Amino acid sequence: MSAAVAAPTSRAVSTRGRGPGRRSGPGRIAAFVILIVMAIGWLLPFLWAVNTALKTEEDAASATPSWIPESGFTLESFADVLAVGNVPVWAWNSLLTSVIITAITITISALAAYAFARIDFGGRKWLYAVVIASIMVPGQVLIIPLYYQMLALRLVDTYWGLILPQVIAPAMVFILKKFFDQVPIELEDAARIDGAGRPRIFWSVVLPLSRPILASVAIFVFIGAWNNFLWPFLVINDTSLMTLPVGLQTVISAYGIVYSQVMAQAVLAALPLILVFLVFQRQIIKGVATSGFGGQ
Repeated sequence: MSAAVAAPTSRAVSTRGRGPGRRSGPGRIAAFVILIVMAIGWLLPFLWAVNTALKTEEDAASATPSWIPESGFTLESFADVLAVGNVPVWAWNSLLTSVIITAITITISALAAYAFARIDFGGRKWLYAVVIASIMVPGQVLIIPLYYQMLALRLVDTYWGLILPQVIAPAMVFILKKFFDQVPIELEDAARIDGAGRPRIFWSVVLPLSRPILASVAIFVFIGAWNNFLWPFLVINDTSLMTLPVGLQTVISAYGIVYSQVMAQAVLAALPLILVFLVFQRQIIKGVATSGFGGQ
């Protein structure tokens, strides 16, 4: 009797175990195919840029472009860009300003997000609504007033004139506030019972639990600061203070646009960000997964 009952039970269990795998098989395959197509769609332009940068100008400007140049591959375009421009100084300026912008932005955004998430003060909802509404304001709208403000403060052609207008990030406040809302309030209550004040709770309880999302936000802020072209282009005229994206645009041949050099500039500007992503891709994925967006 027991054997007769056990046999159907085991068959049922095995059927249930195999059923979801069969049903999810086509869906997973379709998802992988879509992801591969999207990856190729992103990768092809970058590969073409690298391919063009490694060509001679005659092959790059040819009316019949091809992946394999007739004259072979060469590093001449990279050598010309590095010889004419001051790439090490521009790269240092980009690194310095991006790191400072990231540090200040994370500090301001984390403090503001925690206040919105945990502190009940007058006008909190209205002020948070203003922060959310400011996300929809294009940054280009603020260019002129910001420039006049920096001019009045005599910060044009200075590092601080480049940094300060970029440290306010309402979108990052929203993301961090959403994460802080998910931190169990019981942990803070326990720390409060032990005598910890609000700053100590924030520093010793909330921030350690928020490392993944803070790392993710920091990487996104760093990438945005590194890639920013319009504001550094307007506020910096001194070539020794230019960032890499702006400085590379000054390397223009007297004969007009040189396609191979333009692509070499683009590759040089993008290469540090690609390295950052490759190094911190786990933190980015983990931060997105723990921010609360993955489950919605």
